[in-house]
Amino acid sequence: MGLILVSVIVALAAIAVARLYQRALQQARERISNGRTIRTAHGPIEYAEAGHGSPLLLIHGAGGGFDQGLEFAASLVARGFRVIAMSRFGYLGTPLPVNASAEAQADAHDALLEALHIERATVIGASAGAPSAMQLAIRHPKRVAALVLLVPAAYAPHELGRGSLETPGGTGFLFSTALQSDFLYWLASHVAKGFVNRAILATPSRVVAAASPAEQARVARVRDHILPVSARREGLLNDARITSSLPRYDLDRITAPTLTVSAEDDLYGTFAPAKYTAQSVPHGKFLGLKRGGHIWAGHDAEVAGVITEFVRGAAQ
Repeated sequence: MGLILVSVIVALAAIAVARLYQRALQQARERISNGRTIRTAHGPIEYAEAGHGSPLLLIHGAGGGFDQGLEFAASLVARGFRVIAMSRFGYLGTPLPVNASAEAQADAHDALLEALHIERATVIGASAGAPSAMQLAIRHPKRVAALVLLVPAAYAPHELGRGSLETPGGTGFLFSTALQSDFLYWLASHVAKGFVNRAILATPSRVVAAASPAEQARVARVRDHILPVSARREGLLNDARITSSLPRYDLDRITAPTLTVSAEDDLYGTFAPAKYTAQSVPHGKFLGLKRGGHIWAGHDAEVAGVITEFVRGAAQ
């Protein structure tokens, strides 16, 4: 009798979990259904827009897409920017071409702005979106009014850091398991939130715990909205190839005013590369945070304010 009762409880629990997962997956699919696809000289690119005012191209990081870009830029939309957020190669509705290098992505960013009839824009490259943002500023300098690199995947000399992103403990395990399955990722993001925050969002748990309720909710959205990971898998793999060995770009060719932002406790190790990049470009400025991790937890309003002041100053 006891065994039957246990079996019934397990079956009911499995049904409940399955229903919760299916509901979350459906919501995720609805969220990513709002992108538009435009034909460009470099193929189809998915994008979305929000806000009005000065144009700002948001280049998302690993595990993202146009949806992540819009979420990251929400505070900038509120400050009077027109945000254009695209899905990079291999993410959501933008296909992965044979050549998906940072340089090819930069040319695609330029083609997107051309197709949207935007001559110049502020460009923000976040995390693994930073290499193509820098290449855009190098290869198409007239297109970039100002450049912002948020927790950038970038080069730093060996005495300062590494020529690739560092990997927090557990990242490799999640990449080979949860990041290959929508269900496993959903499960991990619910039963092991702190582990996912550290291994994927590269943000210490204590930093998230110390943040305001609003910032904790933002962290949760960033974590949860990687679902559906299956629609981002090709882009994740491509980003892993690019960021595993980052060369030093011709930083002296970046003529746009450049702001780099990172936190000392970013577990991907972007602090030294961000500082080095700011010191190496002709018109660089660096914002270094003591705490905040890879998603600058607890500092979203501060970072948005600094970006706004920087962009408006660059326009004068």
